[in-house]
Parts: sequence; C-alpha cells; structure tokens
Amino acid sequence: MIEGLNKHFESRIRLGVMSILMVNDWVDFNTLKELLSLTDGNLASHIKALEKNEYITIRKEFVGKKPKTTYQATKLGKLAFKNHLNALEKFLKMKP
Repeated sequence: MIEGLNKHFESRIRLGVMSILMVNDWVDFNTLKELLSLTDGNLASHIKALEKNEYITIRKEFVGKKPKTTYQATKLGKLAFKNHLNALEKFLKMKP
C-alpha cells in the first residue's frame, strides 16, 4: 500500500522544502534555511536532489552586488508532491 509514496519526499527536509514551495511563488535560500533550521550544506544537498528530479527550478540573480538564489516548484514537482500527499493520506486512512 505504500507504492504511491514518492521516495524523493521521504526526507523531512525535502518534504519541508516542497511544502514551502507549494504555497509560495519564489523563496530564497536564506528563507528556506531559516524556516527549516538547516545548515547551508544540508539544504544545498537536498535542493540539488530536488533539482535533479526536476521538481524545482532555480533562479540566480544579483541584487545590488549580492547574489540571490531563489527556488520555485515546477509543474512536475507540484504534481509529484500532490500525488505523494494523496498517497500518504490514503495510507493513513487504511484499516488493518
């Protein structure tokens, strides 16, 4: 019964990142880091995994002279995450 769960969202960090990106258009690296209480390296590795699976898109720009990296959930990412949540909900409603 757990076939519908997406292994890419098993990590609490990836679950948190996707949850934030589902309800916000673009979110910057420092905001994600603060909201999830993560180190730079920890967040970066999970971001890389989500990007590799094309679940998020990354935008890099300069604000003044400072670099700013922001993230957005892709259509594929939103669909995959919704399917994961639906599967999790069904799993929770199962009776032995």
